[in-house]
Amino acid sequence: RFMRGSRMNPDRRTRSIMSVVIVMGLCCFFYILGAWQKSGTGRGDSIALRVTKETDCTILPNLHFETHHSMGGVNPLIMNNKVFKPCHIRYRDYTPCQDQNRAMTFPRENMTYRERHCPAENEKLHCLIPAPKGYVTPFAWPKSREYVPYANAPYKSLTVEKAVQNWIQHQGDVFHFPGGGTMFPNGASSYIDELASVIPLADGTIRTALDTGCGVASWGAYLMDRNILTMSFAPRDSHEAQVQFALERGVPAVIGVLGTMKLPYPSRSFDMAHCSRCLIPWKSNDGMYMMEVDRVLRPGGYWILSGPPINWKKYYKTWQRSKQDSEEEQNRIENIAEMLCWNKIYEKEDTVIWQKKANSNACHNKNGRASKMCNVQDADDIWYKKMETCITPIPEGAQQLQKFPQRLFAVRPRILEGTPGVTEEVYEEDKKLWKKHVDTYKRVNKLIGKSRYRNIMDMNAGLGSFAAVLDSPGSWVMNVVPTISERNTLGIIYERGLIGIYHDWCEAFSTYPRTYDLIHASGVFSLYENKCDLEDILLEMDRILRPEGTVILRDNVEVLNKVRMTVTGMRWKSKLLDHEDGPLVPEKLLIAVKTYWVGSKEGSEKDTVHRFYPCIMILDFRLMLKSSEKVQFIDSYPC
Repeated sequence: RFMRGSRMNPDRRTRSIMSVVIVMGLCCFFYILGAWQKSGTGRGDSIALRVTKETDCTILPNLHFETHHSMGGVNPLIMNNKVFKPCHIRYRDYTPCQDQNRAMTFPRENMTYRERHCPAENEKLHCLIPAPKGYVTPFAWPKSREYVPYANAPYKSLTVEKAVQNWIQHQGDVFHFPGGGTMFPNGASSYIDELASVIPLADGTIRTALDTGCGVASWGAYLMDRNILTMSFAPRDSHEAQVQFALERGVPAVIGVLGTMKLPYPSRSFDMAHCSRCLIPWKSNDGMYMMEVDRVLRPGGYWILSGPPINWKKYYKTWQRSKQDSEEEQNRIENIAEMLCWNKIYEKEDTVIWQKKANSNACHNKNGRASKMCNVQDADDIWYKKMETCITPIPEGAQQLQKFPQRLFAVRPRILEGTPGVTEEVYEEDKKLWKKHVDTYKRVNKLIGKSRYRNIMDMNAGLGSFAAVLDSPGSWVMNVVPTISERNTLGIIYERGLIGIYHDWCEAFSTYPRTYDLIHASGVFSLYENKCDLEDILLEMDRILRPEGTVILRDNVEVLNKVRMTVTGMRWKSKLLDHEDGPLVPEKLLIAVKTYWVGSKEGSEKDTVHRFYPCIMILDFRLMLKSSEKVQFIDSYPC
């Protein structure tokens, strides 16, 4: 039957022979075509060569996010583009906009010299800020709250100056922070327990706090035990390296001062504000500093003042002040608080607590106070704007906030009140989008959301959804809203129970070098295109990023290709990845790691120490063709 069936189908045998002939012919054709192109005379080869040169395909695939505390001999990266030299070691703690030499050229009245004074274009450094010799990755939280490696900030003056107040102790190769402060030498925890007897710190009513003149930020450090985020600030080197110590401990802090400019926060940001012997002259300038605290304090919020002039009858001789001056100062503060419609709810020994009325507008309209009211439209217009001696009114129809964590994802009052460009639908879509993005980041880098990254910055925070989705007790996010953004969303971010700051990325950020473990930037370089130099922004990112820190950039592919070519000369290892939705989406991801190196006294290339490592799990987005397909990883890159 088989033979008979074969003879009955001669066409099938003919078709099989023809298929073999066609396949062999195609193979020969493509072999000849390939040989022709390889000879260099083919047009396709020259096109491929040009594309390769223009896209700079020299990126190393081995990214490593783990930290290493040992040092060994390693080979440096091979740079094909502009190579940025290390700055001299004297710049290891350089803060461009709070440079001490420049500051001394400004008047001291009202702390003007301690405010931001950024370098002119021809004064900017175009080199890489070195880490000090012996620098190591800070301890993981919560150990970092109590211990900081001595080599990271080798400054001992506070161990002597504040010895009896338990701020900081030097113990061998570490600093120990017992948690004390000038007004709470027995520790911040017991001091916070006292405040909690008056202020509801445990139920989510208080989520965001402001610490003015923070020292080493122990108050904010121990409020984290109660799930309260504190924005701490102090001037540079009023006490040596105080803000630097705070950030090394893993506590949110910036360099700042109450001087002549408005604080870089929106109105109604904080549930609680605090001054513990912060040395701010609250009675001066017709109460202007207390009015600024009132601007950023929420309706129903609390202001805590401990230290001079409180309890002046007991301490005025110790303070070396006259009895009359001390009494007059406290009376003046009391009168300003009454003018602001704050109720004094607690006074015991060295501490007084006031509460801002939930609806203070009616109070302000009494006794002719309306003449001192600010323009409500200017309440969040703060960047390089002078403070005013007027009271910021509460917008009509302003709503009370929910308790945390409910407020993290609920529709925020400012959205319901009307924030230009932000509707309820936009807000809900933003939450979904960033849930997808953060899930992707965690697949790319499994250390995100864990103790590896404590201090995180979002350079273009939008509605704060990156930080909201990432919310973890092991990390915090500094949400930066660029001053040139079309939408002013920082107030919404604070209403979600997150913290942040206004900033212009054409200038240096108000922090020390090496203070962030992870920097996230979505659309930053497109936003600042043709406004300032991309190179300057990247050098600033390098300054504030810790050695072995990670950068996640999300932007248009053309922009990221420019970024990628620049960071090759900055000792970053990087990888360009497709968008989650596939390679046809023009938005891409650039994941980078800053390599470890430290400076020398001469600041020369040959004297710097480098460290490089292999092997990281990198997600290949090309395999994510369908959402139903299993996510796969390319891992174990060779050394």
